[in-house]
Amino acid sequence: MSDQVTATPLDYAADRPGAVNPVKIMDLSIRDGHQSLFATRGRTEDMIPIAEMMDDVGFWAIETWGGATFDTMHRFLNEDPWERLRTLKRYIKKTPFSMLLRAQNLVGYRNYADDLALAFVDRAAENGMDVFRVFDALNDYRNFETVVSQIKKCGKHFQGCICYTLTEPRLGGEVYNLEYYVARAKSLETMGADSICIKDMAGLLAPYDAYALVKALKDVVTIPLHLHSHFTSGMSPMTHLKAIEAGIDIVDTCMTPYAYRTSHAALEPLVMTLLGTNRDTGFDITKLAAINETLEKEVMPKYKHLLDESKVSLIDINVLLHQTPGGMLSNLVNQLREMDALDKIGEVYKELPRVRRDLGQIPLVTPTSQIVGVQTVNNVLHDTPDERYKMITGQVKDLCYGLYGKTAIPIDPEVQKKALKGYPRGEEPITCRPAEVLEPELEKAKAEIGDLAADMDDLILYAQFPVTGKKFLEWKYGKSVVPDSVKPITLEQVKERDELLKKAKDGELLERKGDEPEKSAALRTFNVFVDNEYFNVEVDPTGESRVVPAAPVAVVPRPVSAPAAPVSARAAVEPPAAADADGTVLLAPMPGMIIKYLNNEGDTVIKGDPVVILEAMKMENSLTAPSDGVIKGIKFGSGDTVAKGDVLCVIG
Repeated sequence: MSDQVTATPLDYAADRPGAVNPVKIMDLSIRDGHQSLFATRGRTEDMIPIAEMMDDVGFWAIETWGGATFDTMHRFLNEDPWERLRTLKRYIKKTPFSMLLRAQNLVGYRNYADDLALAFVDRAAENGMDVFRVFDALNDYRNFETVVSQIKKCGKHFQGCICYTLTEPRLGGEVYNLEYYVARAKSLETMGADSICIKDMAGLLAPYDAYALVKALKDVVTIPLHLHSHFTSGMSPMTHLKAIEAGIDIVDTCMTPYAYRTSHAALEPLVMTLLGTNRDTGFDITKLAAINETLEKEVMPKYKHLLDESKVSLIDINVLLHQTPGGMLSNLVNQLREMDALDKIGEVYKELPRVRRDLGQIPLVTPTSQIVGVQTVNNVLHDTPDERYKMITGQVKDLCYGLYGKTAIPIDPEVQKKALKGYPRGEEPITCRPAEVLEPELEKAKAEIGDLAADMDDLILYAQFPVTGKKFLEWKYGKSVVPDSVKPITLEQVKERDELLKKAKDGELLERKGDEPEKSAALRTFNVFVDNEYFNVEVDPTGESRVVPAAPVAVVPRPVSAPAAPVSARAAVEPPAAADADGTVLLAPMPGMIIKYLNNEGDTVIKGDPVVILEAMKMENSLTAPSDGVIKGIKFGSGDTVAKGDVLCVIG
């Protein structure tokens, strides 16, 4: 007889006695989880394997849409955002869907006209959305009015958000204090909110502040309270517990593979913590373990190359100093790296609170985090000791005009005056509801896109994202070739990539046969990064090539670089404009995407005239003529990607 003891699983069955007041849970894994950890690159096909299991857990709701997903899906994944809703609804039939709606910003980066806002909510509801979590980056609830009226008309759940932010190390001070948040909660209940979410997007809410805040809100509102707190600073699990003690009704979490770092606290430890208490979730931990196993084996391997492994720590305590949400912080770092200016990150951290204060102490959440972040980078890279705000983004100008709403404190008058100098809508800021000055957009968009938009869903996508939306619709309907960069990868490809990386590490990347050709004068050396591993690779062109001598360029005493990557057919095969014509060149000051040229070849411009709109980190920068002259040598088009230093045009 064997002495071996056979282990039996512990009984964590979901049919244990129910709690008196169970905490409800909303899962964020397939929206905010992958948005926070791997740049919103999660594909619908990788959500299907867990969809039915998630539906069986008992979540209050599952967040499936909104935020950056709409933008990223059509831009980088070649997926129709509307189709994701319809597809997931076929697998998740019991649990309500939730989305993050940026109020009048919808799922974009500016306030859109009322006709577009109404149509968007109507189509989202029709396609399967149940809970609309609505927030405004400035906590200006005038921006709620249009979308909320339509949410109610559609018979859906309106969850109003209070964006949580601080100007002090802890809750208090003259701006964002307890009285401020209580007043916002009362306003939301008066508006007809079905529930209220405390939206802590940067993980700034400390545990004892959470307790005081929830207690105070419970005293003045009767509708359920919901807590959304990112893990970034490491405080959120403790914050959850104190909020639960104070009576919070619903808490946001992620499945463990999608949790922590700049995402959210994991669900499973919370389930075990509350087991047997009067706030027990009632969830079956064995079901959660099965979901995690599927994610670990079938899904996460496809995305591991997108995870930021540059840091050992799961916690970024610096967020308590600069208050920048994790996703925005990684974007800033990437932008500086692409501009060969990563050494300026310390200056960016110092400048960020100054810019935020100048712009009215606005909360840092999309799109205001981008507005403040990109302007901060511009200031650090382009300002001089004699002049600040030398390159002001279009969105900062819109903010100063009032197109985003009312700021917590007045915008610095000097910055506002400079931003509005020559502003097309006028130099005097507005005080009304922002959308009141916006012209209807749908009919104009329909005239522009024509038959390429087959239905209202296509039209709404194009209206919010004219450049990338048009490109996606061309892919969708076979009008242009879908690039490999937006196609999904398989587990087999992941395995091949891992094997290649292993060979590279072991020095077995090439099998030498003894008949290697001699290196030619055209040999070039590249730095190659694979999964954060660095390799120095020599590349020798084998086909016919031509060398184009660079002509002398006025004003710019350095060679002009070619685009870092193919951006269009003509840009890829033709030499830079400066090689064809003498004159003053307009260079891209940063990597980005061309939105549009404001002039045609042959047009005459005066120094300082706007010439090109360049999008960088989803914010628009107006680039002006460096001299008087005639525009020529335009080599890029709308939607093309450019690198820092690329020649955008020549003025001669």
